[in-house]
Order: sequence, then C-alpha cells, then structure tokens
Amino acid sequence: MKPLSPADAMFLLMETRNQPMHVAGLNIFTPPARGGEDYLEMMETKWRSYTKALAPFNQRPVLRMGVWCWEEDKDFELDYHLRRLALPRPGRIRELLAIVARLHGNLLDRNRPLWETYIIEGLPGGRFAVYCKIHHALIDGVTGNKMMAQSLATDAKDNRAPLWAFEFPKRTAKPRTAAPGLITGVINAVRVGKEILPGIGSGLWDVVRSSQAHGDEVLPLQAPPTLFNVDISASRRFAAQSYSLKRLKTLGEASGATVNDITLAICAGALRKYLLAQNALPKKPLIAMVPVSLHDATTHGNQVGMLLANLGTNVADPLKRLDSVVKSTTIAKNRLMKMSRLEKMAHSMVMMVPAAPLMISGGARNHPMFNVVISNVPGPKDTLFLNGARLDEVYPVSIPTAYMALNITITGYGDTLGFGYTACRRSVPNLQRMLNYTDESITELESAVYGRAKTGLPKPASTLKAKKSPRAVTAKVTTVKKVAKPAKGKSATTK
Repeated sequence: MKPLSPADAMFLLMETRNQPMHVAGLNIFTPPARGGEDYLEMMETKWRSYTKALAPFNQRPVLRMGVWCWEEDKDFELDYHLRRLALPRPGRIRELLAIVARLHGNLLDRNRPLWETYIIEGLPGGRFAVYCKIHHALIDGVTGNKMMAQSLATDAKDNRAPLWAFEFPKRTAKPRTAAPGLITGVINAVRVGKEILPGIGSGLWDVVRSSQAHGDEVLPLQAPPTLFNVDISASRRFAAQSYSLKRLKTLGEASGATVNDITLAICAGALRKYLLAQNALPKKPLIAMVPVSLHDATTHGNQVGMLLANLGTNVADPLKRLDSVVKSTTIAKNRLMKMSRLEKMAHSMVMMVPAAPLMISGGARNHPMFNVVISNVPGPKDTLFLNGARLDEVYPVSIPTAYMALNITITGYGDTLGFGYTACRRSVPNLQRMLNYTDESITELESAVYGRAKTGLPKPASTLKAKKSPRAVTAKVTTVKKVAKPAKGKSATTK
C-alpha cells in the first residue's frame, strides 16, 4: 500500500458528481490492408487475453486513517475495464465525439482501478477508435501520452501488450542509503524546506499583490468574469480538430514566437470570436492558466507547475494579441526558470490557494483566478501502430471544473497538433463554433504575420530567429479532407 502524494490526492478530494477528475485520449486508427473484416474481432480477442493488469493499472484508491493510498485490486476484472461500442449510423466523426462526450461525463468507480478503455467501431472505411480515460490522481497528461506511445509500436509488424499489461521501463531512482538515520532525515527535510519555502513565499506574494501587477506581468485574480466562469453540470461537450505542425511552426518562425505562444494566440482569437458571437466579450483580456510539466527522470505521479498568460482578447488586432501572449509568457517563464523544481511546484500550488474558497462560496463567478485552462502536451513524433493498425489522429479529452467550464488541451502526434475542446454541455453552448473560429483565427494571424513580414515591421520579442515566409501548408481536420486554405465548416463536434 502506497500513500498518494498531496498533488495526486488533491484530484480525489476535488472530485464531485459534476466534476469528474479524469483525463482521456481519443485515438483513431486505420486497420491494416490485409486485416480483413474480422480484424477488430481478432484484436479484441488478443486484448482480452491479457487478464492481468500491471501497476499502476491494477491499483485502486483506499482511505486509511484519513490518508489516500493505492492498493492492489485482488479481484481485478478486465471485462469491466475493457468495453466495445458501435457508432450509430452514419458513423461520422460527429457521432464518435458525441459518444466520447457522454462517456467522459461519467465518474470512474473508486472500488476498482481508476481507468476504462473503449474500442469504438463503425467509422467510414473500417476505421475504429480507442477512447481511454484514466483518473488524474493516477497519471497526468504528459505521463499518459508517454505511456500510450510506449505501448504502441513504430513497426507495423510489432505486436505489443495493451496499455494495462505493458511493462513500462522503470524510472531511474536517485541513489539512497539503505536505512537513512535521523541525521540524514533532518538534512533531507532541511534541503527540501529550503527549496519549498521560497516558492511558498513568492506564491503568497503574487496573490497578495494581485492588484499591483507591473507592465505585462499577469497575476492571480486579474481575470474578468466570463460565461465560462460559472458552475457546471456533469454532462459534457467535446469538439476536436487537428492542424499541420509545420504550418504553425513556420508561422512561429515568421513571427518570432514559439509554437506554444502561437497556439495560445490562436486560441485567444477563437475565444474572442466565440464571446463576441455570444455578446459576452469582457472589456478586460481573458487570462489563461498554462500548465507546465516539471517531470524529471525520478518523479512519479502529478508534477505540474503553472504560468498565467494574457490572451489579449480585448483587442481586435491579431498581432497585438500575439504580442500580449509573448510578453506575458516570457515574464512568467523567466521567473520559473530561476526556481528549482520543488520551488516551482510550491509556488504554483500556493497561487491556487484562493481558488477553493472562491469555488465553495461562488465568488469565483465574479472573481475568477483565471478564465480558461490551455494546455499543450508533447506527443510522439513517429508514426505508431496498434497490432498493424496505423494511428492516424490523437485528441486529448480533459477536465472542465467548477467556474472553469471550458478546457482546451493540445497534443502533438507526428506532424500534427490535435486541439481538444472539452466543456460543460449546459454552460458552453454551440461548442462546435470554436472549430470554425479556430480556423479563422489561424488565417487571420497568418495574414497579419506574413503581411508584416512583407512590410518589414518589427516582430514581438522572442528567442527565436526569423526565417523566410513559408509557403502555404494545409490544415488536417478530423474529416481527413485537405484543402488549400484552412478548413471551414467541416468541423468535428458533439451536437
């Protein structure tokens, strides 16, 4: 029995019926050409032969003397965790994402290991999908992506065990004495304290001085109230679309911004358009919380820090929005770079301290810590295969929370970036429009950036060097149709 870390236990403590705390991945595959009509049957049969789950997929949460611990499930039943579904006709991406949205709103059973996997058939051309959801207390998004990639193969002929039965490489542990004594324990405690205390202090100071930010710096409690900052229901909407990574990289190179800043600016433009259409755009800019992975070779569980970004949604000029993003994230990243890993974690956790009382009291409606979470999770670069089936598309499905009804998560796979929009069904209407607005936001940013390159205007501050303006690169959408311009109208979303 192993106690959960405070960060992992927090996800169990925060969970309610309206606020499930699991993350998920939606992977879409094309079966091998010689797989035949019974390919999916054969694959499912093979998966079901792996009846024994390995850690962490065999562990369930138990409460012992007020402390959450992981305990091996001696009565593990694969049939409960592995399920198969068929899409209703006509079997479009729209129907797939509608099913994913319904599945994502359901809580995981805490009497069992906190994960479920669904094989979903019925897509055109014999394609199928795998939707896997795992509690955030068990793994975070970065770890989940790495585990998914390791359980798949780079060779179509290589057949590997499924995720729950795959033997992942063990992490290299830091050297430790066999039986550390009292003096060693005190020394370690002092060392950790010296790292954590500065982070606690700086985090508290940021909260206290939230009304005294200087220049482009962003602090907690500066975000305006929006229609996203409301209480939520248990039902979900999910929309997804993917874009060429090369397209966004060349846009970043031409503008002098990083790919992360480009994706934030794209989301900012889409959010501005969405709120304008709802007649709900605030005069102040939206603030995004951007998770930052703090993993190293020896860490387990959730190891995440955070920074705050000014999305510049109060201005119509896409270049000015990008400039707001670049300046605010540069300041935040420079601060984090000066901190140790433990100091970053402490700083980020303390900055979130006001969130709990604001959520409980309802004060977060008028005084949100931030408006939206936008996360960019790195993914595998190589083309991957599942028992010969080629992995075509990867989409993250994340966590809306009370007074944070929309989550945008972006993940990389090969030469694409998959955008996943997860929202409360009741609080965020017409989520599918975000996909069209994302297309339009990219087009506007490209026109502005490449237009400025021709006129010789300066670029926003960045560590990247400018390169020549790129030629047009097509966007890949979930309908797998390619066009010469950014996709419009062919959006994938729940109804």
